[in-house]
Amino acid sequence: MEIVDRGTICAGRKDSPRSSLAFPGICVLPGGRWLCTYRAARIKEGSTEATLLTWSDDSGKTWREPARPWPAPGVGGRIGSDHCGYCTALDEKQVLAVVCWVDRSEPDLPFFNEDTEGLLDCRIMLSESPDAGETWSEPGFVDAAPFYGPVPITGPVFSLDNGDLGCQFELNKSYYEPTEWRHSSVLKFSADGGKTWPEYVITSNDPQNRVFHWDQRPGVLADGRILNLFWSYDKQAGAYLNIHARESTDNGRTWSPMWDTGVPGQPATPVSMPDGKVAMVHVNRTGAPAIEMRTSDDMGRTWPEETRMVLYDAGTDSQTRKKTTMQDAWAEIGNYSVGLPATAVTADSDVLVAYYAGAETDRTDIQWVRVKA
Repeated sequence: MEIVDRGTICAGRKDSPRSSLAFPGICVLPGGRWLCTYRAARIKEGSTEATLLTWSDDSGKTWREPARPWPAPGVGGRIGSDHCGYCTALDEKQVLAVVCWVDRSEPDLPFFNEDTEGLLDCRIMLSESPDAGETWSEPGFVDAAPFYGPVPITGPVFSLDNGDLGCQFELNKSYYEPTEWRHSSVLKFSADGGKTWPEYVITSNDPQNRVFHWDQRPGVLADGRILNLFWSYDKQAGAYLNIHARESTDNGRTWSPMWDTGVPGQPATPVSMPDGKVAMVHVNRTGAPAIEMRTSDDMGRTWPEETRMVLYDAGTDSQTRKKTTMQDAWAEIGNYSVGLPATAVTADSDVLVAYYAGAETDRTDIQWVRVKA
């Protein structure tokens, strides 16, 4: 593997509404266009935010001026924000975007309630583009039943081998709910192009409620299997575990037992490579934060150290801290200035990675790197 190109999609502008750029998504259309989405805000933990969209038609050399295609509608008289959004190519021109709506009717409230471990109300919106991202439909809300608490999305909608779509999200509890937060990761399925989502499956849930398998990253591989990677946190120990994984061979309806990949960090969606191997990009925070990539030739069971490639090294101090409570974990996340890689595959089977990075928590860029197998 070798890095063949890299660049900056958008540079954060300090002390502006586009100072903190994070939560990138990257999507390659069949015609070659690269679509990139990201969340822009004045400060990373602020309530004034917007999801912006840009694209490149020349393999990342230039990028269109970013725009906000999905202004968040009000719900029941409550104003909201578009917290993050991700695009999926359905065909040559048609693109489906999934967007996380967050209740911002009380703008002084932080996203995470440190007293209860609850989240502000989060809902899932969908919007479609018939012209490769240039125009978009009015966002509509997904019925997340039977889940009625906050349902933050964890990545794009994805196409399954049987023609269904999968929508990924997590279960959190309401902002002032006093009972214990019991985390789960969920997939819902649509057989009619996203109009209805009647089926669901739980992809992670610890009955002991000790290990939280956050940020699921399901990727449909070349043979139709879904490999799902998880950023795993031991609540009792106050420590992150290695990335965990499980797979489905029946379009997400049933899942294998979870396994430990042996790799530390927070993963991106896994992708197939032309040589039959699987690539995993992840953030390694065991020291100074770095974006790394490894490959597996045994369906994701092992990821040998000799395959490790550093895609970006922050060259800063470690951004991890001692954690004794969930509040400590959330505070640590809020201070990260490097992370959340997203992956796609180019027309010539290179791995395309987008991520956010900067020397300061509230002044970060969206960058990209291209890796050839």
